[in-house]
Amino acid sequence: MRVLMVYPKYPDTFWSFKYALRFVGKRAAYPPLGLLTVAAMLPAAWDKRLIDLNVARLTDADLRWADYVFLSAMEIQRGSVKEVLARCRSLGVKTVAGGPLFTAEPETFAEVDYLVLNEAEATLPAFLADLEKGCARHIYATGARPDLSLTPVPAWELIDFRDYASMSIQFSRGCPYDCEFCNVTSLFGRKPRLKQKEQLLRELDALYHYGWRGSVFIVDDNFIGNKARMKGEILPALIGWMESRRHPFTFITETSINLADDEELLDLMRKAGFVHVFVGIETPSEESLKECKKFHNLHRDLLAAVRKIQNHGLQVSAGFIVGFDSDTPSIFERQINFIQKSGIVTAMVGLLNAPRGTRLFERLKQEKRLLQNFSGNNTDYSLNFIPKMNPQVLLDGYRRIVTTIYAPEPYYQRIWEFFREFRPARRAGIRHLRLCYLTALFKAMFYLGVLDKGRKHYWQLLIKTLFRRPRFLPEAITFAIYGFHFRRVYSGRG
Repeated sequence: MRVLMVYPKYPDTFWSFKYALRFVGKRAAYPPLGLLTVAAMLPAAWDKRLIDLNVARLTDADLRWADYVFLSAMEIQRGSVKEVLARCRSLGVKTVAGGPLFTAEPETFAEVDYLVLNEAEATLPAFLADLEKGCARHIYATGARPDLSLTPVPAWELIDFRDYASMSIQFSRGCPYDCEFCNVTSLFGRKPRLKQKEQLLRELDALYHYGWRGSVFIVDDNFIGNKARMKGEILPALIGWMESRRHPFTFITETSINLADDEELLDLMRKAGFVHVFVGIETPSEESLKECKKFHNLHRDLLAAVRKIQNHGLQVSAGFIVGFDSDTPSIFERQINFIQKSGIVTAMVGLLNAPRGTRLFERLKQEKRLLQNFSGNNTDYSLNFIPKMNPQVLLDGYRRIVTTIYAPEPYYQRIWEFFREFRPARRAGIRHLRLCYLTALFKAMFYLGVLDKGRKHYWQLLIKTLFRRPRFLPEAITFAIYGFHFRRVYSGRG
């Protein structure tokens, strides 16, 4: 059997880092972890190839080679999915599809030959067995939450590591919280399911074996969903693994803000090599936090929590949302002020949207406020529901937030605010200096220091960092490049 794994293309988004990646000569931020994991579940005798449309072209010859094309995608990739499916159909190539997009609305993808939905560990074996017997059904779905001990090491041999800025692995699925706007719990449940520490270390061994050195994104929706196991078992094992190999990786992950409540956990994460966490802050408005059921963010000093995490050597990036029913026009200035004071350099501010599978979607459906234009991208000035606030006031206020916080002067000021609070660990491991970093330095000096309209603020930051925080000079250049990307993304919208 010849199987072609195809990962659809992302549009230009906040998280694509398209314009930043050009500075380091990379084509995509992360590899398609889901498809690589599914590939490892397929029979070893099958001939497998992978084409990530974010790094390579898909030719008709590629499609004609395949007996089956496997696709996985999220909502934001819908346009690319439709193009791939149309090409497969025109060439008579059978398709197999799964992942969040297809699981959320299988009824809209009648052109897919086989829909293998939910979690592959639970549905793929039955499909493969029926396929071998010649009686495969159109849809395979289940409500089961499979044990992650069934998950194999991803088929890393299918990618070219040079295409990507970071690698990614998964340690757990599920989140103990149930925010109204989030579909994680409908997809993966509220009880976090964790891999065994031996599995985690095997996956790290695989990346190490293939020669990867650098950033690894642990893609869990909430890495600290089970704090007891994390502190008692996982992080100590990770610390030992990293020390024995002289710290070949740095780790990025997603956590909830209550990470700030646990000094022991913060210290262990820093020792294990974590340098960056994404946190869902959403809003400084207590009324809006109550509305969206984000209770673990309530009754706390969010600014102090962010600073505490930064004080422990972890950079905080965060998600923010405007458009809650409880929001008033004052929310726009409140969001700007909070973000500037927090020193959160990468602040993803989006408009509230209601994905399928969320309690928000069901509530708005009952209230007859849903619209049909959900893009999967909450930074593109689109809404898929009728807000309580005047829509034009909401859109204008949102535009004011993103154009303000990513304008050169406030953006570079925020970087410095972060440097004031950041206390990274001094690492004894190997520093991985690569040619692409030197290339990025010279490109940044030219594009940001000469051509960019914010060049004055760029040089002010670099000179100030060089004299007062010289250790942070690499971060200063990296953040300046990120800012270039964010300004390009937002300048082309609205």
